[in-house]
Amino acid sequence: MHLTRKKIVPALLLLAALTGLLMTTVFAEGEGAGYVSMFAQSPLSLLPPVLAIVLALITKEVYTSLFAGCLVGGLMYANFNPVVAVTSTFDTMVAKVAENLGIVVFLVILGIIVVLMNRSGGSKAYGDWAKKVIKTRRGALLATMVLALVLGVDDYFNNLTTGNVMRPVTDSHNISRAKLAYMIDSTAAPVCIMMPISSWSAAVSGVADQMEGISGLQLFISAIPFNYYALLTIFTLIVLAVFDLDYGPMKIHEDNAKKGDIYTTPERPFEGADDESKNSANGKVADLVVPVIVLIVSCVSGLLYTGGFFTAGHEYFLNVLDAFANCTAPNGLMYGSFVALLFAFIFYMVRRTMTFAQFADCIAEGFKVMVPATLILTLAWTISGVTNDLLGATDFVAGAMRSVAGGLQNFLPAIIFLVACGLAFATGTSWGTFGILIPIVVNTFGADAGTILTIGLAACLAGAVCGDHCSPISDTTILASTGAQCYHLNHVKTQLPYALTVAAVSFVNYIIAGIIQNVVIDLIIAFASMFAVLMLMRFVFDKKTVGAAEKS
Repeated sequence: MHLTRKKIVPALLLLAALTGLLMTTVFAEGEGAGYVSMFAQSPLSLLPPVLAIVLALITKEVYTSLFAGCLVGGLMYANFNPVVAVTSTFDTMVAKVAENLGIVVFLVILGIIVVLMNRSGGSKAYGDWAKKVIKTRRGALLATMVLALVLGVDDYFNNLTTGNVMRPVTDSHNISRAKLAYMIDSTAAPVCIMMPISSWSAAVSGVADQMEGISGLQLFISAIPFNYYALLTIFTLIVLAVFDLDYGPMKIHEDNAKKGDIYTTPERPFEGADDESKNSANGKVADLVVPVIVLIVSCVSGLLYTGGFFTAGHEYFLNVLDAFANCTAPNGLMYGSFVALLFAFIFYMVRRTMTFAQFADCIAEGFKVMVPATLILTLAWTISGVTNDLLGATDFVAGAMRSVAGGLQNFLPAIIFLVACGLAFATGTSWGTFGILIPIVVNTFGADAGTILTIGLAACLAGAVCGDHCSPISDTTILASTGAQCYHLNHVKTQLPYALTVAAVSFVNYIIAGIIQNVVIDLIIAFASMFAVLMLMRFVFDKKTVGAAEKS
């Protein structure tokens, strides 16, 4: 039937009136003090992130999968009321972006600095120099790991800076972007969680300090030798580089990279980002190294500044730990990166490697480069907020943790490790995970429990890092993909077999540590078992490769 304008206008007005009435009714119901979601603090509260992860892996569509997970979580929170579902989801998105706005600004400024380093010719000059100094694939991988170890003060900063500095080097040695993303992701959080002077140490110590009879920093330091996932991940990186060992999807990516294709899959959103046709031919190594050094110094100074280190009356150099404990990482990194951007502007103008108009073009280009990462981060923060803040998934996991604590004290570290892994994987946050579980761990063992408490805390921290490392919706995983300029799902799928291998060995060693409780013996067993498993993997995959070659 053909609708005339006279019929359409009244129909639209009626529809608008009904919508307004529905929204008024819904909001009136939603504002009641007794409103509770039927899914709150239930096993199904973990459904939204699990659904998003499964959809992303099946469809290879990251944005739509994450958004679908957000909306499903909103519907569950709203008891399937569509208006409340949409408004609560977008309200959560706005709140989370506002909470993490400093990271978004830091990300954009760093993108601008990276484009500037490329356009000035600094990245190319550094890559050419590195080819002469670092002559092997093994050397390039180990150099990447060493730089990430040096930058272990903050995982966001670590992922982005290491990836952008080492990308020209790894590209020149035909190392896949997936392998680079794995290398920087596997040294960012694992290093930070063992670094006494870092934002992570501050976060852990801050949670533990709130409990009576506990020194957060002392407990954090004593847990380092028992943090098997972090220790064994770094050990695995060394073994993989030295023995040129790859397996699973990573082997496909590395085999293709050796033939010249560093991306492997058709999805390559960052291809052409380092287009050298627009770059200056007069670039020097200093055009990359000097801005990076200024960036490191200014970002660390920014972290210290937000922690009150430069406040008048403080005894300098005696309050570094206190400053990191009180710092606001997003703001500190934002301030530091802005100082580095101002320096880069002056530096490149003085060097005359680019004009003011070219500098202005780099600002817009830097925004464009970081749009995919910003969008994924926004959706990941939203789904985490819906899952934790609206559906109370962390409260459900905390309750489940308490219910399994009794009578299993020696095996409890291994259980804690698994619970922390699952929670961090589903929510995409390691900080939120140990923020929830540390008080439960301390209360379960008791503040004076000694070594077993230390092992339990280490298992909590290790599990949080492991789950965060594996999760596609983790901000550090997303930033590792961004720093390496690797398609996000390629990074997730290629690193997962390695992460799960280390996780399995760590789980077994937490069972052993809960029984033996001797730091030296437990460490020897941990490293020996990890090396044995990796050598077994090498033998199995080398045998498969030989068999396939003989058949062909």
